[in-house]
Amino acid sequence: MATLDIEGLRKSFGVTEVLRQIDLSLIDGEMLVIVGASGCGKSTLLRLVAGLEQPTAGRIVIGGRDVTAFDPSERDIAMVFQNYALYPHMSVFDNMAYGLRIRGLSRGEIARKVEQAAAMLGLDDLLARKPRQLSGGQRQRVAMGRAIVRDPKLFLFDEPLSNLDAKLRVQMRAEIRKLQRRLGVTSLYVTHDQVEAMTLGDRLLILHEGRPAQLATPMEVFEHPADTYVAGFVGSPTMNFLQGRLVQDGTAVALDAGPLVQLQGRRAGDAVMLGIRPEHLTPDAQGLMLAVDLIEPLGSETLVHGRVTGASGETITVKIAGAVAPVETLTVHLQADHAHIFDARTGKRIDPTG
Repeated sequence: MATLDIEGLRKSFGVTEVLRQIDLSLIDGEMLVIVGASGCGKSTLLRLVAGLEQPTAGRIVIGGRDVTAFDPSERDIAMVFQNYALYPHMSVFDNMAYGLRIRGLSRGEIARKVEQAAAMLGLDDLLARKPRQLSGGQRQRVAMGRAIVRDPKLFLFDEPLSNLDAKLRVQMRAEIRKLQRRLGVTSLYVTHDQVEAMTLGDRLLILHEGRPAQLATPMEVFEHPADTYVAGFVGSPTMNFLQGRLVQDGTAVALDAGPLVQLQGRRAGDAVMLGIRPEHLTPDAQGLMLAVDLIEPLGSETLVHGRVTGASGETITVKIAGAVAPVETLTVHLQADHAHIFDARTGKRIDPTG
């Protein structure tokens, strides 16, 4: 097993800077999930760690060894790809054994490692099959098995579940997490799916336009987003934002939409954005008035989408437990204890004072 340290990493393609000053450290056995919108540099960062790309600046250190200039084969890593990358003419056994044969292991040792990994992944009865005879989930298990048999210092996952249907994705997500914990292998996992990120990662690295927007545990990111980008990216449905201004020496926000939201221990400032998650808006006789655009019943809960009446006109979403009768307007109360305040100009979080 190993640690991973990335120091001052930058990557440019011509004049286009894709990654800008990435610094992070993973402890032995940690799973870090890299998440962000398409084009933010997630896969480029993974390819740099794998050695498939060379950085413009910075260092990559695996297990205390600087591997920045090393070829991928010299880094002792294993990568699980989005498209499985299996050899179609080889059996499951041969796909899993291929890398071990290249390394010159004996037949007995290869068989032992492959059979052990197959048992772990539930592939015992599929070792003689070809990839075309497998389902998407089974192919992904084979790709994971091929990585496991190598006993790598570092696992790299590049959106491995994106080709699976929703139900299978949930199942495989749980299996990957259990497997990673069981093996204790330090891992980097790239995804654009925030649910995967929240459930899989010990920590999350949120990338935005090639820069780290926040590096923290999933719950820290959810409860204390560093800026409006992170706040709007993490959470489903996404966080609502309302324009306002801090008043009363920073103890309240006067929303442009009208209501006054009392706060505790906030510092005074100028124009702000108030963020409130859909589950922290509750129907009430007094509060924020919405013109309802769409009601989405989801069984145990209902999403109500609407526009704030008045001059501001922000579009927001409310999550309500149970069913909701058709309505044209809805008044909601903002739970001030769950409000997030951001500087309207910079987007940065305004934290409570001591």
